[in-house]
Amino acid sequence: MPEPGSTPHDPDRTPPPALEVTGLRRTFGTVRAVDDVSFTLAAGGSLGIVGESGSGKTTTARIVVGLEQADEGRVAVRGRARTGPVRGRAARLARAREVQMVFQDPYLSLDPRTSVEAVLRETLRLHFPGTDHGARITELLDQVGLGTRAADALPRQLSGGQRQRVAIARALAVQPAVMVLDEAVAALDVSVQAQVLNLLADIREQTGIGYLFITHDLGVVRCVTDEVIVMRHGRIVEAGHTAEVLDDPQHGYTRLLLESVPRPGWDPDRIAAARRAL
Repeated sequence: MPEPGSTPHDPDRTPPPALEVTGLRRTFGTVRAVDDVSFTLAAGGSLGIVGESGSGKTTTARIVVGLEQADEGRVAVRGRARTGPVRGRAARLARAREVQMVFQDPYLSLDPRTSVEAVLRETLRLHFPGTDHGARITELLDQVGLGTRAADALPRQLSGGQRQRVAIARALAVQPAVMVLDEAVAALDVSVQAQVLNLLADIREQTGIGYLFITHDLGVVRCVTDEVIVMRHGRIVEAGHTAEVLDDPQHGYTRLLLESVPRPGWDPDRIAAARRAL
């Protein structure tokens, strides 16, 4: 029997979105880095945010994670608001577990003196104290395709793709609802990019985690996202299903991004002129 004041569970009820962003604004001096940005990431979905440097996509991601504070707006994960301060260590850790971020350069986000196993053990001990984490570390290493052979390795002993797999394992360790990937494959060779993107697709299918991809690479967007939003000067100029937006863009800026991808007959001078005129 449900407790007084609670809502009875409805097995047919649609789960709340993994992430809901409403009316975000962030200003730095006279620059509106994020200007009335709203979007929804479905549970188990994958959403891309694309745009040039300075478009506001990374600032939006940092607000979602909690590394920046919005001047206005609301961020909610699984229906729970993340905006506003939290009190107490337990509450801060609980909020941190909701959204995890994987950065472009894993070497900078990993302690060069700490082994792979120690990185994962430190994260697990912080969030889940008083538990033997050996089995979970093995599970995480297998999940990202490293295996226990990498457990004793230091970051400098790993390739870029392997380091990024460690960063993904560390993010997965706390079982987040949302993983934010900020240019997470941009520094990798093309073949390694494909391997990591395939890994991420498998993890999403296995876990139901939601992905927020921050990228300038439209090939990555087409490969791994269900929905995409296009940002320019801090605002969303186009949004929709990825295939529809990329195959039939409605906004001039989206068309310009697509035309900027080098191909036979590509004319950079024409693209530059079109950019100035937009």
